[in-house]
Amino acid sequence: MPNPTAAMLVIGDEILSGRTRDTNTQYLATKLAEMGIDLLEVRVVPDDQLRISEAAVHLSETFDHVFTSGGIGPTHDDITADSIALAFGKSISVRDDALEILKHHCARMGVELNDSRLRMARIPEGASLIENSVSAAPGFSIGNVHVMAGVPKIFEDMAVRVLSGLTGGRPLRSRSVEIFRPEGEIARKLGEIVQAFPDLSIGSYPRRIDGRFAVNVVFRGKDRFTVDSAAKAFLAAFPDAADSD
Repeated sequence: MPNPTAAMLVIGDEILSGRTRDTNTQYLATKLAEMGIDLLEVRVVPDDQLRISEAAVHLSETFDHVFTSGGIGPTHDDITADSIALAFGKSISVRDDALEILKHHCARMGVELNDSRLRMARIPEGASLIENSVSAAPGFSIGNVHVMAGVPKIFEDMAVRVLSGLTGGRPLRSRSVEIFRPEGEIARKLGEIVQAFPDLSIGSYPRRIDGRFAVNVVFRGKDRFTVDSAAKAFLAAFPDAADSD
C-alpha cells in the first residue's frame, strides 16, 4: 500500500525576497519522512490572496495532506486565513473558542486584546483549531489543509500536534556515502547502481572540501535492506568511499 502524500505551501513575500530563510520546510520534511508520509511538492507563494487560494485548492485536490506556513498573524499582510476561506468557499469571522484563547492569553500577559490581535481569532467556517502553546493564537485545519504560523518555533509546535493525529506509512530510510572524487569519475558506475535499484531514490551532491572535489551520494528508500545493499555496491566499486552518516 503506498504511503500517504503531502505538499507544503510556504506563504510570504519575505521568503521570496530572501529576507527570511525558510526552515519550516526542512523541519516538516524530516518529520514526515520519519512517519512515512511522502512530501512530494513544496510551493512558495507571495502574500496575494488569489495566488494563495489557487495554490491551496490545487494542492488539496492533488495530495492527501497540505501544510501551510505563514500569514496568520495580526498585521495587514497576514491574509492566509481569508485566502483559505476563499479556497474552500467558506465564510470567515471571529470565532468564540479562538476568541476565548486570545482573551485568556492577553489577560495573562497583561496586554490589550486590540483589533490587530483580534484578527488572529478569525477562523473559516467549519475549521478545527490547531493549538499553539507558544503564543496562544491558534492555527486551523479545514479539509486536508493544515494552516500554521510562519515563526519556526510556533510552526514546529503546531506541526507536532497535527502530525500526532495523522496516520503514516513506511518511514523513509537513507544512507549517505562520501567520496573525494569529482562526479565525472563516479557517474558511470553510479548510473549502473541506479539501474540495479529502481525502487530507490539515489542522489549525487557535489561539493568542495578544503579545496578538494567531493561527492555525497545519498541512497533513500522504504526498505532498509535495499538501501544498505545499494550503498554497499557503491562502496565495493569505490574502496576510497566511506559512510558519512
